[in-house]
Amino acid sequence: MILGIHHTTFLTSDLPRSRDFYERILGISLDVHRPQMSFDGVWYDVAPNQQIHLMLLPDPEQGLPRPAHGGRDRHVAFAVNDLAQFIARFDAEGIPYTLSQSGRRALFCRDPDQNALEFIEVLA
Repeated sequence: MILGIHHTTFLTSDLPRSRDFYERILGISLDVHRPQMSFDGVWYDVAPNQQIHLMLLPDPEQGLPRPAHGGRDRHVAFAVNDLAQFIARFDAEGIPYTLSQSGRRALFCRDPDQNALEFIEVLA
């Protein structure tokens, strides 16, 4: 029986650049308990028992064309409580995004390594 999603992993070619995006732009907290591995990387706590892992490894898909709209690409979706906050932050930082084409309160952007991310507003 599947209990949930524990973590999602993204490859990065520039760990400091990716850390800036995930930590400063998205405001995600670093998990300092990542063990030493044969490659560099970081773990982030997104919610209780949910993480994002960044691995500093070559991207086997580098140079392949990606859809302009992240919703038409492989992506991970994050539940957020204030989509306007992300829109304002992305606008201020010059981060391109597209709004959901389904009419949901959601947007798609890409991280510095072109991984597609979705942010869906979930009202309490």
